[in-house]
Amino acid sequence: MTLFGRTAAATVAAAVLALTAGCTTTGARPADRPDGRPGDRPGAAADERIHGIALPSWSAGDYDSPAAGRYLRGIAATGARWVSLTPTWYQSGVHDASMRTTEETASDASLRRIIRRAHAAGLKVLLKPHVDLTGGGDRAGIRPADRDAWFAAYTRFIAHYAELADGLGVERFSVGTELAGTSRDGGRWRAVIRAVREAYAGPLVYAANYDEYERIPFWDALDLIGVDAYWPLAERPTADARRLGAAWRPITRELAAYSARHHRRILFTEAGYVSQRGATTAPYSWTVSRQPAEAEQAAAYQALLTALDGERWWAGVCWWMWDDWPDSGETPARLAYSPHGKRAEEVLRRWWRT
Repeated sequence: MTLFGRTAAATVAAAVLALTAGCTTTGARPADRPDGRPGDRPGAAADERIHGIALPSWSAGDYDSPAAGRYLRGIAATGARWVSLTPTWYQSGVHDASMRTTEETASDASLRRIIRRAHAAGLKVLLKPHVDLTGGGDRAGIRPADRDAWFAAYTRFIAHYAELADGLGVERFSVGTELAGTSRDGGRWRAVIRAVREAYAGPLVYAANYDEYERIPFWDALDLIGVDAYWPLAERPTADARRLGAAWRPITRELAAYSARHHRRILFTEAGYVSQRGATTAPYSWTVSRQPAEAEQAAAYQALLTALDGERWWAGVCWWMWDDWPDSGETPARLAYSPHGKRAEEVLRRWWRT
């Protein structure tokens, strides 16, 4: 498989030189870009609010599955206008200096096909490449022993997908996701962002975890602030949407102020709740309990959409996630993050189809 075209290879080489030289120059701000595209700043009229749902992949052929067309149609039927796609590379340990494709990585050919199918279905695409650990574990724990080597490898990885995204007209691109063990390194991340901008002309975001975003030093080099919005909302299980909405109020005040300070709108690059009792106490967990709780999941969807509705600084949400691929889900569908066929899907339809 050929990973890099001539342009991306040259970009990567330049980025690696910048990394080793310790270059920390800020990337071009959106308003300064030569293509003249507007940035996603608070109140930017050029950008609609993103109504999206993630369709992750867990193997090389997922995006070529016979279910792919049905899943895209199902996403669009909720009123969503965006789909988030997540090709993933893996590293063996948190201190490794590189990442690689495995049998769990969506093939480039399948990724190209799913992007074309999404566009044909009327969906815009957020391409959000991930780096994960082969044995499981939290990617936020990645702290490479050789940071120069890791960032050089990461730049090759992300520039590859940036070039692919640009060639297919992908509408948004994420330069990273929840890499809290590296994301305070502003100089090296700015070099990564410059490499991506050379390969991709559209707006850029980084997807920071909800407990990471305030420590990111490079928001000014991007077009959007991205937050994976897994804030706990309750101490005990509840299906009271008003109570959950009240829990959002201090969070939204904090986010509004943060957006104003950084002159960037905030996109919830992920948000989601399993349909399990206690989901709102730990939204980031796949295994809160073994007891189904569709009403709690639906109340959490309702609370988020109500709390954020009308906030000009909010750029929208990509819900985690649509259905697992046939025979691939480790969590039973009745307990999983998917809203499909549950009360949460009805909530989305009421909000997004009116």
